[in-house]
Amino acid sequence: MGAADRSGPEQDPSLEPGGLLDVLGVAAIVLSSEGRIALWSPQAEALFGYSAAEALGRPAARVLVDEQHVAWVLSWFAGIMSRGRAWAGVFPVRHKDGSTRLTEFRNMRLEDGQGRHYALLLASDEATLRRLERDLALSLRLVEQSPIGLAAVDTDLRYILVNPALERINGISALEQLGHTTGEALPFLDARGIESAMRTVLETGTPLLDQLTVGRTPARPTVERAWSVSYYRLDDPGGRIVGVASSIVDVTEQHRSEIAAAAARRRLTVIADASERIGTTLDLDVTARELADVLVPEFADFAAVDVLDSVLSDSTARTGDGSPAMFRALAIKTAYRTPLAEAADPVGEIARYDASRLVTRSVRKGRPLLVAHVTDADLPRIARDEAAAELLKQARIHSYMAVPLRARGQVLGALDMMRARNPHPFGEDDVLLATELAARAAVCIDNARWYQSQRHAALALQRHLLPARPTQPPGLEVAYRYQPAGSVVEVGGDWFDVVALAGDKTALVVGDVMGSGINAAATMGQLRTAARTLARLDLDPATVLTHLDGIAGGLDETIATCVYAVYDPHDGSCRLASAGHLPPVYTRRGHAPRLLDLPTGVPLGVGGAAFEDVRLTLGEGDELLLYTDGLVETRDHPIDTRLQALTDLLNRDRPSLEATCDLLLDALHHHDGTDDVALLLARTRRAGGLSG
Repeated sequence: MGAADRSGPEQDPSLEPGGLLDVLGVAAIVLSSEGRIALWSPQAEALFGYSAAEALGRPAARVLVDEQHVAWVLSWFAGIMSRGRAWAGVFPVRHKDGSTRLTEFRNMRLEDGQGRHYALLLASDEATLRRLERDLALSLRLVEQSPIGLAAVDTDLRYILVNPALERINGISALEQLGHTTGEALPFLDARGIESAMRTVLETGTPLLDQLTVGRTPARPTVERAWSVSYYRLDDPGGRIVGVASSIVDVTEQHRSEIAAAAARRRLTVIADASERIGTTLDLDVTARELADVLVPEFADFAAVDVLDSVLSDSTARTGDGSPAMFRALAIKTAYRTPLAEAADPVGEIARYDASRLVTRSVRKGRPLLVAHVTDADLPRIARDEAAAELLKQARIHSYMAVPLRARGQVLGALDMMRARNPHPFGEDDVLLATELAARAAVCIDNARWYQSQRHAALALQRHLLPARPTQPPGLEVAYRYQPAGSVVEVGGDWFDVVALAGDKTALVVGDVMGSGINAAATMGQLRTAARTLARLDLDPATVLTHLDGIAGGLDETIATCVYAVYDPHDGSCRLASAGHLPPVYTRRGHAPRLLDLPTGVPLGVGGAAFEDVRLTLGEGDELLLYTDGLVETRDHPIDTRLQALTDLLNRDRPSLEATCDLLLDALHHHDGTDDVALLLARTRRAGGLSG
């Protein structure tokens, strides 16, 4: 089949049935000048029941008209044929089945090339015509008077109908839209998305309902509005696709309310999240990172947490409005890879912020500063220098906010936040949220700062009170370790001591004051000093503990445990006594380590208890380990299991006492634990050159 065959009328979709005339079923009848039926269409057969064979050649008045109307019809026909006068109206026609049908007629005279006259009758069922007229009138009235925007486009997505309501919504007349696509007529909207939705409906026939679109129109070019749009495919009665209809409802207020409600929910979520995630520890740096993690990326694309260096050093800061400020960056966080990270002050370093910087002004004034829409002129006031300002420009920040970190009436530092990819500028609600988060975080930061200061003070005091590295005593090789608690303020009262006594004897002491902080460290120093003083009196261990118990009872609610041993290298004897302390570990050369079965006694400070000595003879190369409970006690394991793990470690081949101490700490002590660890390991050796 050739191209001409394929493009013939039978393939032309414009000739397919299904139009309005087919719905009306318009019948065409041609009468000769004598009133006989000369032409009879298939629609005439459908309307009146007579086939062409039954109708052609017969007088129309005899076929279609009741007897009572024949005279009028003949007169009417004569008038049309003689004067060419057209006639339209409703006339009762006799159907083949004997019934009478009201039929709408349009009649006119025709003339051929030889001057002969004919009558053309166009007829349609009157009821069908009235129904279509009513439907059309109703549709037109609805379209014209509807408060909802209504539009229709053809299959090329060009407007063929725009009602007055949509003219008002779009702010342009229907004439400016008809014949144009959405992209041509309404370029200020999301034309690509709208036309994509229309194409989908054209292809699938499935309506798309309540599609939200947001934009600005010439009607109100400065105000962003929202519409709910529904799309429906238009098919003619024959099923041919003719276009897409759309209904447009302005839902701006509802959309704004939903946005406000969503923003409120997000704010509550952020605040709830902050309550759980900020302040989980008393570590200053961790707390700052937790604050930054809460803010990014949910709230900002970038956040920096800076504190005044004077706050960390407990010095008095200059408060004049014209003075610079010294800040230390604690944390920065970005939502993605961006030059903002390079523009920020490095974490841990001290930076000098000029008085002109917005963050300095925020700290000095003690209130938030908002730049909702950042311009190039604002960048020097935000960045630390020109290079950083250029990085901010590259990152395309468009909104900035600085919020002071205020706790207990003091400004500790500031919170810097920026938005770049997040398209929405910071607003007043964001300022309120950031201020709330900053206030919560500031209290946590202040607690962490205070506890960190307390920790430093306690560590300094404790290190001052602990013994300097002892010299190796006669007949013993000694190694020791002291490990502070991993948490911020749990520095406590663990101590050890090696005291040289008369006659080449050596006292080995390990103790643990219950509690933590400066008070525990100070109490430890008192008990250690008392123990050293009593040891030099050459008293037996039980007597020393009895005196220490009395001293502890005189201190304010002091409870401590202690194990005290005296070794004599001349005869290898070792006398030990315990005041509520964990048992020492004795490792005899060539034998497995074992826990010494000492009378446990009660802790120091309880009062009224008797302590007992135990005598042990040590051979050359034997070892004795004294330790505090921080080495073995955990919340997750029974103490017997942990003590077994300790003796198992000591049963290994070990190159030296120092290596043994490291092994025990690495294997048993949790470095982020909440208790100090003190351990003292002694090994007997050949006692050459002893006096006696």
